[in-house]
Order: sequence, then structure tokens, then C-alpha cells
Amino acid sequence: MASTNDLKNGIVLNLDGQLWSVVNFQHVKPGKGGAFVRTTLKNVMSGKVVDKTFNAGAKVDTTTVDRRGMTYLYSDGTDYVFMDPGTFDQIVVPAETVGDASKYMLENSTAQVAVHEGTPLYVELPPSVELLISHTDPGVQGDRSTGGTKPATLETGAEVAVPLFVSTGEKIKVDTRDGRYLGRVNS
Repeated sequence: MASTNDLKNGIVLNLDGQLWSVVNFQHVKPGKGGAFVRTTLKNVMSGKVVDKTFNAGAKVDTTTVDRRGMTYLYSDGTDYVFMDPGTFDQIVVPAETVGDASKYMLENSTAQVAVHEGTPLYVELPPSVELLISHTDPGVQGDRSTGGTKPATLETGAEVAVPLFVSTGEKIKVDTRDGRYLGRVNS
């Protein structure tokens, strides 16, 4: 248990059996009445964001979530296997927990894996990754960088929209949050 006066960004609270991460908080002392703490909380599992107000000094249940940089080893059917590079311990993360991150993970790449009491909560990739284009239709003479886009399949199997001048075999940078093309990577 902790007090609302101890809140910090990133701390995880256990409210009604659900885990909520503090995104933002503000201590407010109005002219009349008691002080309170206004918070923005993000559900660790679903990603839902809510605003919640606590009385100053109120007790809140905090919990520890272990976030570690881990190496993605391989996919075993519906599960993904990660390894802690420091201890070489392996953890199996279900596909539902990995979610859309699987579209941008290559074997031996690193990701943040959050674990609470032995249960993997989520997998967080770096904001952008560099991936090879395994297939896209060839560009046509006259294609410009300001032109339209075409679909491209990445080496992970994900499909992204790329400019018309990008071709198969090139390495591109992709935003892992929304799958946007960010640019070509010079090898």
C-alpha cells in the first residue's frame, strides 16, 4: 500500500483487481476544500485510458510489474518464446499478449516484456524497426517521391503502404505503433 502523495509516472496500481499504470498525475490544492490528486491511468492489459481523482493522502494498492529487455527467440505455433539475456531464462508469451507487435518482430530482436507475478502482461517494441521488403510490385518510370503508395510485404509477413519508388529487397524503417513507413535505410 502507498499513499497518493507517493504517486509517480509509470507506477502500477491495483484498482478493483485490474492493473493501471499512472500516465500523468497532478496534485491540486483548491482555495476551498481538501487537496486531491488528479491522475490519468492506462489499463495495462487493454490499453484503455481513464481519468481518476483521489483524495490527497488516500491509500492506493501498488503492485510491481517487472519490465525487462528480452530477446525474441522463436514462435512456437501460437506462443512466442523470449529469453532474458542476463540470466538466459526463457519465458513463453501467448499470441494474444504479443498482439500486433508480432508483425514487426524478427528472431533475435529485443523487446520490453512486462511480467506481473509470473504472468506476461504485454510486449513493447522500440518505436521503430528496420525490416526488409520481401515483395512489392515494381515501380514505373516517372514515379515520384510525392506520389501515391503501394502495398509491400515485409520479411515478417506484415503488409505496409510504401511510396511508389521503393522496391523489393530494400530495407525500410517502420513505426511499430501504427505500421507507418518512415523511410528507407541506407545499408
